[in-house]
Formats: sequence, C-alpha cells, structure tokens
Amino acid sequence: MGNKIISMMKKDSKDGGGGSKSKRMNRSQRKLLADEEMLHRRALSMAIHQAQLSQRFDGSMSRRVGSTSTRKRTLSDPFSNGKQVPDFSESLMVKKFVLVHGEGFGAWCWYKMVASLEESGLSPITVDLTGCGFNMTDTNSVSTLEEYSRPLIELLENLPEEEKVILVGHSTGGASISYALERFPEKISKAIFVCATMVSDGQRPFDVFSEELGSAERFMKESQFLIYGNGKDKPPTGFMFEKPHMKGLYFNQSPNKDIALAMISMRPVPLGPMMEKVSLTAERYGKGRRFYVQTLDDRALSPDVQEKVVRENSPEGVFKIKGSDHCPFFSKPQSLHKILLEIAQIP
Repeated sequence: MGNKIISMMKKDSKDGGGGSKSKRMNRSQRKLLADEEMLHRRALSMAIHQAQLSQRFDGSMSRRVGSTSTRKRTLSDPFSNGKQVPDFSESLMVKKFVLVHGEGFGAWCWYKMVASLEESGLSPITVDLTGCGFNMTDTNSVSTLEEYSRPLIELLENLPEEEKVILVGHSTGGASISYALERFPEKISKAIFVCATMVSDGQRPFDVFSEELGSAERFMKESQFLIYGNGKDKPPTGFMFEKPHMKGLYFNQSPNKDIALAMISMRPVPLGPMMEKVSLTAERYGKGRRFYVQTLDDRALSPDVQEKVVRENSPEGVFKIKGSDHCPFFSKPQSLHKILLEIAQIP
C-alpha cells in the first residue's frame, strides 16, 4: 500500500501545473495516511495496554479490535484512497465474519480488516483463542485443540438459532476453524483459510509446516525455540521464535509499524494443539464450503506448500495475493479485503 501511495504522488508531480486536481489528490492521500495512522495507533495502544495490565485480565471473553460500536462507521475506508466504499451488504445473506488468528497472534492482528469490513457494512468479530491476545490463560496449560479453540466454540454455541457466520482462519487458525466446522457445520456459511493449515483427517496442524520446520518428531527433540513450562525433565509445552526469526518468517513484506506492533504483542504458542491429530468426517466437515487464500511471497508457509495443501484438500475456490508475506492483513490489506468480499458474495 505504501508503494502505491508513493507512485501516485510521483505521478501527480509529473502532471505539471499543480492545479486543483493535484491538490485534491494530495488532500486525499493525506487523509488516507492519517486514517491508517489512527487505526495503527489504536491497535498499538491496545497492545501496550495488554502488556501492562495482562495480569489483571482473566477468562476467555472474545474482544473486538477497534470500534466498540455496532453501528456502521461514517468515515471513508482508510484503504480506499479516500473514496466511500459501496455498500452492497444488503444483498448478502450472511454479514457476520469471525476472524480467527494464527499461532502467537491475537485479535489485535485483524485491526485493518475490522475497519475495512465494517466500512463495507459487514459485522466482523475477532476472538482471542485460549492463551492468546487478551486471554490470559497460561499457554503452558493449553494441551488440546479443544481447549485452544474454546473461545471460538463458545461464540458459535451462543449464536442465535438459524444465524450463520463466515469463518476466516489465518495460519494455524485454520485448524481451529476446521475443528469448528466439524462441530457446527450448520452454523458456518463458509470457511476461509488464509495461508492456513487446512488439514486432512488425522493430520496435525504442525505437519503442514514440516517442510519449513522439519518433522514434528525432530522439532520436539532439537528445536531451540521450545518452552518447558513444566520443567526440563517434562515434555515441552510451547514454543516461540526469536524476534529476528519472526521477522524473517512472517513479516518480510509488512510495514515496519505493524512489525513493531507484532513484536510487543505476540505470545508463546501452545504446543499441544499444534501436535494433535485432528479428527474430521466427510458427513460434517466434508460438507462445509471451504475457500483458500494463497500468499505468494510467504516464507513461513511457502507457495509450494500452499499449493500442496490445496491439491490435497480440494477447496471450493482458491484466491492468490501477489507480494504478500504470511500476514496479508498487514502486507496486503486491500487485496485481502477484496477477496473476503468476493467470497462473501458467492451464492
């Protein structure tokens, strides 16, 4: 997005004349930058607040990132170059998106998507999975995918009867939305896997990353990133990459300010849910409508691995984002927003 803004400014300077059109364009660009900066400051403020007051939080309540209002915002979309986004939401049967983060992340990572989806007249909801974001459960105590995904499951259980949602899962969040699809196929209109672990029956979420990280068995024995929450004489309970590794794996195309947000917000990943074999059935999970979003400059889950995931699991539709790292909500928010809307409109 930053490159696009720079190129637009260069084009304006070459037009000559410095007329009113150029001035209007510059004002629009300044507003775009100001709106985006406001959103980033809001997310950064929440992350700092989380770090400072983390010991005072408890429970698994899901929390929204951004505005707490349920009303449609009147600001122009900060990712639309100052133009008001067309409101096509009235034509959609399902307007509620549930955004599920990946390993180490939290609801905070979706702050740009929350803003843009709300601006399109939709209703995004974010969840902090157990031990993530504002959910202050000790990561070392989370041993199963069921425990890890509990906030998402509780949200779906409490949906009004007949109401459906669109699930969006990032990275290992794909395992959680797969688990949810197996539990509540009748409540999920579509499941969107964003460079995510779309696992097969009997597969572990970690297995999808094995080409980058090695086999699960080798990782458990040799990795320098393991956390032994119950003591060195007990099996490892979690893992967390060092900051240089995180930057290289996840954020090779993301803006510096979003990398800074991630560096103070990411938390250890519970190991148990990543190593658990997921049980999925054709009668429930298999009837769900699944879509996959590939990220083509991804170093955490390479394009080749994502192609393999797609071949082995046959989603209904596949979408690709050029120039995106493993976090398209940071590196290519406009492209991801456009794809989510496109999938929402598929009959």
